[in-house]
Amino acid sequence: MNTRSELYPMALRLDGRRVLVVGGGAVATRRVPALLAAGARVDLVSPVLTPALRGLVDAGRVHWSERGFQPSDVDGAWLVQVAVDDPAAAAEVSAAAEERRVFCVRADDRHEATAWTPAVARHGAVTVAVLSGDPRRSAAIRDAVRDALAGGAIGHPGAPAREHRPAAGNGAGWVALVGAGPGDPELITVRGRRLLAAAEVVVADRLVPGLLLDELGPDVELIDASKIPYGPQRAQEEINRILVDRALAGRAVVRLKGGDPYVFGRGGEEAVACAAAGVPVTVVPGVTSAIAVPAAAGIPVTHRGVAHEFVVVSGHVAPDDPASLVDWPALARLRGTLVVLMGLRHLPAIAAKLLAHGRDPATPAAVVQEGTTAHQRTVRAPLGEVAAAVAAAGLRPPVIVVIGGVVSSGTAAPRS
Repeated sequence: MNTRSELYPMALRLDGRRVLVVGGGAVATRRVPALLAAGARVDLVSPVLTPALRGLVDAGRVHWSERGFQPSDVDGAWLVQVAVDDPAAAAEVSAAAEERRVFCVRADDRHEATAWTPAVARHGAVTVAVLSGDPRRSAAIRDAVRDALAGGAIGHPGAPAREHRPAAGNGAGWVALVGAGPGDPELITVRGRRLLAAAEVVVADRLVPGLLLDELGPDVELIDASKIPYGPQRAQEEINRILVDRALAGRAVVRLKGGDPYVFGRGGEEAVACAAAGVPVTVVPGVTSAIAVPAAAGIPVTHRGVAHEFVVVSGHVAPDDPASLVDWPALARLRGTLVVLMGLRHLPAIAAKLLAHGRDPATPAAVVQEGTTAHQRTVRAPLGEVAAAVAAAGLRPPVIVVIGGVVSSGTAAPRS
């Protein structure tokens, strides 16, 4: 490609059109959500995938060929995205695309590509896309335009206002625990988005909105926290170590979590680890799914004359498991609203436990899958029947379970 020639900007209509993505690592994790949001039919070719991409495959949104690239994979594609860091492998893909006259984006070497992806930001119905000869400059201009659209003009393009950054000491970096919200990328807070724009390292959970990752700068190190090996405790220790080590190396680190960092997000453990190591840390609250997802389904967690209280519990441990810290008999006597996070797997046992301790089987219940996103689904049924109804509907995680009279008192039309 002649790098001296002018770029010809355009927008692609990808609805229903096949896009080939080669590679299943961090770059593909960042790029695939934007392709899906554009309506593309994504075919992914890679021997391995990140957990985030595997979740999209399991949900039936991406087709995965579990193998290496073959030139015939390009046949029928409208666009090719090469998301591998091996120059020889990337060159093979771009050569196959060139031979078939298909535009090809390369993550490893944009100067050898026939198409470039711009620095993108989304603000409501407006999409900002910036191209320049320097990806860092493109990202800085993009961020400045996005902040202007949000009404938050800042002094230096691409960096958050000083008062929004943790105070670093002794030349060290910093860590921000940022809640990304329940699924809709626009539900991250303004402060969270500003810190994300300043990040040099992002440690992300699987449930983080994918479009937020698509907006990261080209030099940002993305670490998929759900890919870290070992059991849950060892994995958390490794996440703590990564946060501390990167910050002590002088880097700006954002720990990006779905929902709120302190609502079943282990943010407290991470904050303690950073403080113990002398790393400046700040917490940016996020919109929690416990309240936002029921609201998106037309269910208020409190309602005058119906519920003056609501309780949020984790359902990732079965009610009869000795490790459970939840007082299920007490919750069965609750007159208000019960919201259960991470409870899909144990929903039959949870419903049975509540019924066994006196909860009326006719109590309204709702289960909302992927709330606030385009894939939101809601199943409503009496408590005595909800587990069977959810199984019949084939709901999959993440879901929020809502139990109580408020399920029948919402005024907004729920999505289905």
